[in-house]
Amino acid sequence: MIEFSTVPFRVRYSETDQMGFVHHSNYLKYFEMARIEWLNSIGYSYKKLEEEGIVMPVLTADLKFKKPCFFDDLLTVYLYINEIPQTRIFFKYMITNQLKNKVAYGNTSLAFLDTRKRIPIRCPKNFIDSIQSLL
Repeated sequence: MIEFSTVPFRVRYSETDQMGFVHHSNYLKYFEMARIEWLNSIGYSYKKLEEEGIVMPVLTADLKFKKPCFFDDLLTVYLYINEIPQTRIFFKYMITNQLKNKVAYGNTSLAFLDTRKRIPIRCPKNFIDSIQSLL
């Protein structure tokens, strides 16, 4: 299993709703932030994939809340990958606060898509090689 964690970040005031909680839509943004940081950490990036004619649309997203988050909380997103991708890649996530409490968790699946033909493709070999080097 591959595990990656983001640098802790503070909840911004603009991410909270009228009740003072972090708005639920922001948690998916936190998941995306973790994916982008993880890709950069393995020497890949969305930009590099796009330059190669590949995009990664989200196919599924699931999110569960355990505890509310508030303005100025310090959050960390943990990202996990349990299998080598083929035409899709599956991510699991856990978000913790400054007290190390689990506040949310979930998963996403993303496809590899040829930008010109708009059809699913296999995960690029050099991308798989980057992942396998972490195992």
